[in-house]
Amino acid sequence: MADQQEEEDLRMALRMSMQNSPPEPKRSKPREAASSPTTTSPEESRRLQRELMAAAAEKRMLLAAKTVPASSSPSRSERSGGLGSKDTEMKAKEACLGNELSEQEAYQLFSMVFGSEVSKGILAQWSNQGIRFSPDPETSMGLVQHEGGPCGVLATIQAFVLKHLLFFPDELVKVASNMPQNLAPRRSSKNQYVASNNFAAFPEDAKARALVKSMGEILFLCGNNKRAVIATLSAVSHGIEGSEGGPKDVVTLEGLSIESASDLQKVLMVETFTTAASAFMRLEAMIPVFQSRMGALLFLISALLSRGLDYVQADRDDPSLPLVTAPFGHASQEIVNLLLCGQAVPNVFDGRMDLGGGMFLKGISTSVEVGFLTLLESLNFCKVGQNLKCPKWPIWVVGSESHYTVLFALDTAVQDENELELRESQIRKAFDAQDQSGGGGFISVEGFHQVLRETNIRLPSEKLDSLCSSGFIVWSEFWQVILDLDKSLGGLKDSTGQMGRKVFDLYHFNGIAKSDLNGSQATAGGETPIQRPRLTKLRVSVPPRWTPEEFMADVAAPSGPAGKESSGKDTEVAKPEPPQHAPLVDCIRTRWPRAVCNWVGDPPSIV
Repeated sequence: MADQQEEEDLRMALRMSMQNSPPEPKRSKPREAASSPTTTSPEESRRLQRELMAAAAEKRMLLAAKTVPASSSPSRSERSGGLGSKDTEMKAKEACLGNELSEQEAYQLFSMVFGSEVSKGILAQWSNQGIRFSPDPETSMGLVQHEGGPCGVLATIQAFVLKHLLFFPDELVKVASNMPQNLAPRRSSKNQYVASNNFAAFPEDAKARALVKSMGEILFLCGNNKRAVIATLSAVSHGIEGSEGGPKDVVTLEGLSIESASDLQKVLMVETFTTAASAFMRLEAMIPVFQSRMGALLFLISALLSRGLDYVQADRDDPSLPLVTAPFGHASQEIVNLLLCGQAVPNVFDGRMDLGGGMFLKGISTSVEVGFLTLLESLNFCKVGQNLKCPKWPIWVVGSESHYTVLFALDTAVQDENELELRESQIRKAFDAQDQSGGGGFISVEGFHQVLRETNIRLPSEKLDSLCSSGFIVWSEFWQVILDLDKSLGGLKDSTGQMGRKVFDLYHFNGIAKSDLNGSQATAGGETPIQRPRLTKLRVSVPPRWTPEEFMADVAAPSGPAGKESSGKDTEVAKPEPPQHAPLVDCIRTRWPRAVCNWVGDPPSIV
């Protein structure tokens, strides 16, 4: 009788502990059958009792993980946001197979990304783009894109992949157990580093490891270097996790679609990791899922959840707008900024812009590993700040009106500033601080006098009156005056005309498959252009002033590494190539004013 009462008490405790909880793990017998009044043997009764006690203990452990006070302050708990806000809960999740999103989380996530009136075409674009390397040998280090839409996600991942492939190749042979706690590698020194331009030589395992490290680095960046949330598909994740021998082929997802928040809740599984090593191992195992047609969308969701949905909304100036923009389904600047700097801010200038009345516009608050340039700055629609314009490594995501591509250099010296550039940066920083036009390149007379005081520039009265005659001062006119002003007065007058001259190489990668006439194949009916990503090498020449024709007429072929100044001595004068123009050149000039560019073959495309 006592044994029967004990069993009944255990059943009652189990039923109470399981109220309002997700479905319990499947056991050898359904709960209804176990609780029926059918007579059981003593051995069966003891087995049932052990199962009930185990289930109750499991429930108590999960409840304890949610209710034990965090050792950190409330502000740290708030910073985590979204899923798994306490360290104990993160560790509990890291130990289990993963969790589904709640209905509220799924609705908030879907609305945040796509809005309430998203078209089937946009959903199709974002549900049919995997994260895969190009099969073309010449562009095999690049991620290939088949449709418009997710290019902002792919281009940002591509920038980080290039960072690891070009500047940290030795780390790609390390095993995961030897990885440091922080995925982001440190810059060992400011010494010049020139990477190899043999892009086809990267082995497949090195590219795969660079991709995994890049994805993990971005997710931890979004998670404030405390956590990474990885979103995968519940229908295929368990099968992949049980496989051996490393990542398998790309996963096929026949019949799977995401058209609503409920679809998102049904197919997603999310896991939170607090160490780089564990996240690396999980990402490495899940590479086939990210290579699948859902890969780009899953990575975007992972980044948003790593940041925390509430914090993503707090980052934005207008959280009512979807992150994927209509009508073409492009990634917004907020998505690109989230992946570049860990915050979904909508602007590209440094810091915050004070609008008065306690209102601010949010920009980039920290330095970044890889940067950003945009054609819109050349059209005076925005102003990219120094944080994005001068990243730690010479790699930039390039934005146009409708597409994102990647620009990079093999030589870190292209970022080094010579005497002219250092002085120009100092004066420009003071000028921009007075620019209330949002990057329009002009300031008031009052602000101009403040710039002169801060930079110790003493203009002759006739020059000062001329610049101030219109009531506002334009940067380009001011800069020309500085170049003609003697150094003793704070200017940069150079009798040789050689100060500030730079010649170096850049490479531009466009991941969307386009017709490449340079790589056409001969067929019976003539030449057929190959559909593949585009990689273009550019020779960039930066004269000290806006006279590119005069500069190019006397340009000398550099004898040293790219980025070094040409002294004009011990070098043979090369026959100048006429400068070429494409929209990418306008982007490059936002980073290196006055630059002129040359390339071989088709012009580089940023669309």
